[in-house]
Amino acid sequence: MVSTFIDYNLIARDMKLSLQRTSEQVLVKREADYYKANIGKVTTVDAFMDDYRLFNYAMKAHGLEDMAYAKAFMRKVLESDLSDEASYANMLTDERYRKFAEAFNFSKSTSVVQSDAQEDAVIGLYNQSIVNQDAAVKTDSAYFNAAIDRVTTVDELWQNDRLKTYVFQAFGLDSKYTSYEQFKGVVTSDVNDPNSFVNAQATAYEQGLEDRIANVQATATPADLANPNSTASKLIASYQAMINNAPDYTPLAGAFNFQADGTLASGDLPMTDAQKALTNEAYVFQQPRLSTSAALLDKLYYESTVNNMTTVDNLLANSRILNYIVVAYGLPSTTLLATLENVLTSDPDDPASYVNTSTDANKEIFKEMARAFNFQSDGTLASGDTPQTTEQMKLTSGGYIDRYNDSYEAADESLIASYKTLMGLVVDVDDMLADKKIMSLALKAFGLENEGDTSRKLKKVLTSDLNDPKSYANSLKDSRYVEFAKAFNFNADGTLGTPLLAQSESEILNTASAYVVQKSRFGTEEDKKAATTESKYYSTEVEKLTSMGDLLGNRRLVDFILVAAGIDPEEVTTDYVRQMFESDLEDPESFVNTEPDTRYREIVASFNFNVKGEIQKPASGQIQTRRGLIDTADLYLNQTLEETQGEDNAGVRLALYFKRMASGVGSAYDLLADSALLQVIQTTFNIPKEMSSADVDIQYDYINRVLDIEDLQDPEKLQKLLVRFTSLYDIENNVDVSAGELILSGSGGTGISADTLLSLTQLRSGGF
Repeated sequence: MVSTFIDYNLIARDMKLSLQRTSEQVLVKREADYYKANIGKVTTVDAFMDDYRLFNYAMKAHGLEDMAYAKAFMRKVLESDLSDEASYANMLTDERYRKFAEAFNFSKSTSVVQSDAQEDAVIGLYNQSIVNQDAAVKTDSAYFNAAIDRVTTVDELWQNDRLKTYVFQAFGLDSKYTSYEQFKGVVTSDVNDPNSFVNAQATAYEQGLEDRIANVQATATPADLANPNSTASKLIASYQAMINNAPDYTPLAGAFNFQADGTLASGDLPMTDAQKALTNEAYVFQQPRLSTSAALLDKLYYESTVNNMTTVDNLLANSRILNYIVVAYGLPSTTLLATLENVLTSDPDDPASYVNTSTDANKEIFKEMARAFNFQSDGTLASGDTPQTTEQMKLTSGGYIDRYNDSYEAADESLIASYKTLMGLVVDVDDMLADKKIMSLALKAFGLENEGDTSRKLKKVLTSDLNDPKSYANSLKDSRYVEFAKAFNFNADGTLGTPLLAQSESEILNTASAYVVQKSRFGTEEDKKAATTESKYYSTEVEKLTSMGDLLGNRRLVDFILVAAGIDPEEVTTDYVRQMFESDLEDPESFVNTEPDTRYREIVASFNFNVKGEIQKPASGQIQTRRGLIDTADLYLNQTLEETQGEDNAGVRLALYFKRMASGVGSAYDLLADSALLQVIQTTFNIPKEMSSADVDIQYDYINRVLDIEDLQDPEKLQKLLVRFTSLYDIENNVDVSAGELILSGSGGTGISADTLLSLTQLRSGGF
């Protein structure tokens, strides 16, 4: 077998040629041609995802082909507002999703009050917490489960705001009305001891309210007590409501293992795994809207409980199971229990049974339900039967997962449809301000619904020039008004505007974000602050550009875009950049397309300049920017090349992938988060696989001891690392390669250097 290094080196030493050869493969070329020819015809997310070849080409390009089935999830990614740090794509820890969203652009520069992207952004603010809810819940729960084990006293728990907030929300408590003393008393209580704090407090609280009721009854006249509208009757009703709605601290007390003094007994943890699980579940179900996590918990509960039921009455008496079944089969929540009982005890094969004679609009659903359960006509089960077989349970659960959020989505769709319809009728700023429905939605989206602003003030905000720091919207020093103004396209006179930018808003955001990452990846907080300030300058100034000449005439902007692309600006002249911009991206022989460094091609593609340096309006309805199209095509070739090489040698695929991804690694956490990158590091530095089970922080520290992450940004040091990896990979996988093969593999001036050969020899002899 040829060594991993030889195979890798033959490809990596001329990646452009290797990728070109890959692009000439019949299947690859056919798919690439189809994508390029058809992506411009797609105008909506639905049309994009419905075209199997287009969608799967893009998903594979971004390394997400295993998620191609999750279209609802990917829709949320594509529709994310990347300018909002709390948007769905930005909240996901896997950077591939944000990169995927960056490659597409669903906004349109049109002469309407809002572009599609702006409209989506406004609507997105309504469901921002919804689309982020599941990811946030998972993150919160993961942190809680990891951090709670390090707590040794109640005081430590109370002082950790993130842990405390999680506990309070999980158990439905309000921190405003729960003191430290009360909290400590509860979590150190023995729920089985009637004299413990939690039980004694509840008794005292209820007794106090009952005493107040008795006092009112003793002092009020019989007439007042008989009159429900009298002060006495209202007081009694109020006290009784307080008794009925008194917070139950018992679950909180039972969730922790603290001793009476707030410490833990030797060997104890604050919570057992079971207590954690119950708290996690409580936290999930306290969210304002049913999340995927909650739905999966419902599924787990249903599948572990339903076959414990022996009669239909038992089944329908369990409200959680009842709701699960109703949702799973898409029935109205108002469906009567008697109806469900009739359905579940029907024989669908009997023409005279309830499901076959029913005139209900849901008759077909009734038949489906009847076939999904095995109850007899009397509501019992035949000997040896269970309510559902494995297949029946699978079908029911499948229906629930498909439909659990239908009611929420239906309400959302109705709201969105209404908003879009009304916005389509707007002709100027006064027209929009006069529509109460539009303004109600818009103001609430930006958290301005309770400000009591006049139409005059809002008009001044909406017609402000946001590029002018002295404009009215900016002078308010409230980012909500600035974001509100950004969401609409009004000119200074209130008419509808048509923005024509040198770089689309999405590309401005991508460039600015990339710059901050490049400048602060290995820097200090001050470096990040300075980079953020510079990105604001760029975002403001690039919107003012009217031609390529304006851009190239501002070296500060030129340096910015070079740094954002990971290029050292000190090594690049303005004239060189000009030649890039004056190249034809469609001509494979043009200057920019023959430049080995493909980053220049991405820079040019991210702007809306033609070869004459004029700003040209992107094609109407275009869902992918030029940069996104080029980036997707390049990524597809890289993915295909790596997969092809991996079929013969997985080590080559790992090395190629690591080389491609290394520039984006900012810390050891990035390596730990990617199993392929981590495998390269583990092999290179002989890190035992068992170490993966160690605490993440321990792994993080260890990697930083053996590797300076900044070295991955140095091509020479990266090459040395990959030489070491490929050689050790062969040793680890018992690949026997002679030194003669290594020498013969290098021909001409592109062979293996003497230093490299020495390194390989040392590695194989254990002398590295």
